[in-house]
Amino acid sequence: MDPRLSYRQTAVRGASPMHLVVLLYEQAIEDLRRALAAHERGDIESRTRGINHAILVIGHLQTTLDKGQGGQVAGNLERFYNLVRAALLEAQCQQSAALLKQQIAHLLEIHEAWCAAERALGGTTPEPAEPLPTPEERRPVAGWNA
Repeated sequence: MDPRLSYRQTAVRGASPMHLVVLLYEQAIEDLRRALAAHERGDIESRTRGINHAILVIGHLQTTLDKGQGGQVAGNLERFYNLVRAALLEAQCQQSAALLKQQIAHLLEIHEAWCAAERALGGTTPEPAEPLPTPEERRPVAGWNA
């Protein structure tokens, strides 16, 4: 039995909707880190699998947006998800580690915002274990205005 899978299954049970969003971001980031490591090893199959799974996770985040109640935030997230997914497809086609790193940085930034929101509402999301990307890593997503 995979201990990470067991941990995730336990974390999902009884989690708030906000915490589920945090967990999905963590999954997408982990998928892209694995894809980046596979890229560096020259493992095309694993790179593709990681990118494809991240795209699925982001698609799930996108389909759960409540555009009726979410207003401008939901619209901004919709555009963000579209741009990240397009950049991941481009990273796959161009075999670009730089594009993968950039998308990881973008997802980390939004993940931290969700974690902060959950903490503000009294949730139990811990501080991120990993430092946020440097300002150089936080290049704006073209076409997305937060």
